[in-house]
Amino acid sequence: MQMLYNSDSYVVVRFELEPQPAAGESNVPGTGGYEIVDKFARKEIFIVGMLAERFQQGVQAIADDNPSEERFDEFIAGFTTLAQQPVTLH
Repeated sequence: MQMLYNSDSYVVVRFELEPQPAAGESNVPGTGGYEIVDKFARKEIFIVGMLAERFQQGVQAIADDNPSEERFDEFIAGFTTLAQQPVTLH
């Protein structure tokens, strides 16, 4: 788990999921995903697969061009519209 981004509006955490190789398999690549928390809406979403790849590519494009908190927050907001899980404290 690695916190990648923390603004007044959002938190983004990257998770690396360890592969579970089947019998006789080796060198199975790990997978990962991103947890995105909308602090104001108090909702979160966990994305994996193609959606996570799209997220990573978009973040990298912003980082390579003209990074600012406003641009990152605007980009992240497009993903938090999918968030359904309320944030709860344990």
